Amino acid sequence: MITDKLKEHFRSKIEPYNKKVKDFVAQYGDQKMGEYTIAQVYQGMRGITGLIYETSKLDPEEGIRFRGYSIPEIQEKLPKYPGGKQPLPEGLFYLLLMDELPDDDAVRRMSNNWVRRAQVPPHVFKVIDSLPQHAHPMTQFIAGITALRTESEFQKAYRQGISKKDYWDPVYEDAMNLIARLPRVAAYIYRRTYRNGDHIEPDPRLDYSANFAHMLGFDNPEFYELMRLYLTIHADHEGGNVSAHAIRLVGSALSDPYLAFAAGMAGLAGPLHGLANQEVIRWVLDMKKELGGGLPSKEEIAEYVKKTLTEGKVVPGFGHAVLRKTDPRYMAQREFALEHMPHDPMFLLISRIYEVVPEILEATGKVKNPWPNVDAHSGQLLMYYGLVEYDFYTVLFGVSRALGTMASLIWDRALGFPIERPGSTTTDILMQKYAK
Repeated sequence: MITDKLKEHFRSKIEPYNKKVKDFVAQYGDQKMGEYTIAQVYQGMRGITGLIYETSKLDPEEGIRFRGYSIPEIQEKLPKYPGGKQPLPEGLFYLLLMDELPDDDAVRRMSNNWVRRAQVPPHVFKVIDSLPQHAHPMTQFIAGITALRTESEFQKAYRQGISKKDYWDPVYEDAMNLIARLPRVAAYIYRRTYRNGDHIEPDPRLDYSANFAHMLGFDNPEFYELMRLYLTIHADHEGGNVSAHAIRLVGSALSDPYLAFAAGMAGLAGPLHGLANQEVIRWVLDMKKELGGGLPSKEEIAEYVKKTLTEGKVVPGFGHAVLRKTDPRYMAQREFALEHMPHDPMFLLISRIYEVVPEILEATGKVKNPWPNVDAHSGQLLMYYGLVEYDFYTVLFGVSRALGTMASLIWDRALGFPIERPGSTTTDILMQKYAK
């Protein structure tokens, strides 16, 4: 049996971190954290701090911080592929799991570890093939994830009887296996749906991102770099967003990581969450077509945006529940575009939309954050390299989101977090108490 040095290193962190948490709760557990309003209760618990999510935190002004590091810091400090400029997602996962920056050797071990785990059982492909070819890629993706559950180490260990303090161990195995196998499942869906089932075998000599791009059919060094950036910046976004929260919630019931991740992907498939990257490109292409093609003027874009709002629709890719500035993930993608495709017509259009939309949204007086989020840019980059099937974009998002949510789920079990069960109330009870 191969010794998993990564796993042993993680094991060494559990006891001291558990002591830190227990000591903190013992000393300060009765402290009140603040107040919330009736409006927040009705508005999806917006802004109410009620979760511990160790791997990342969203700052309204600075954007996402992965274990305290901003995106520019991540781009600077994480190891890169030789000759490349973008951080390797293997390194980000190591940081999220271990709470320490990896060196090149640690990233190489992570990459090799995932290669050893990447074999997908044949029945998973059969489950996917049983669906109609026109089924949405996210439907196929969720089916493939649930089919992988037959390999769950946590399910087996729990059935045989395992100490609660050791739950993290089989959860670690499931999480690592899931992350390793997701690119193969996702690429199979892409080739099945859009390339007549002409599948491409993995190349274990490549890093995680490059191998994913290779299996999709995009053997372009620039596209490899884009995948490294994409998988890194989409990996985590604190614990309250729909996909991360769903995974944590379902996992808290001791559902194995496959079931928990499938639940999260069902949430990611919603147009108010991960599906927005698909909706952005659809909206931009519709606008371009209606305005006669080419590069519309700022005035034409402004009129189309106002028309969208007048019809009671949202402008996809703009606004965020927490952020109060342009999403740093948007800016990271914009910098990539400025380096590799500054004259691409779609990039010029995305840039012009960026110049026009915030002012219009701000003028409505109803939008707290009129600035673009990550979804406003990602589709343009993918289309430039030929991945034009935008219904597939949320699957890419899902592969990335596994990195953050699985690292967090391992820690949930290592820290022995209980089942999540917030209280609820009714409108009548609130009215009896407050409407006097």
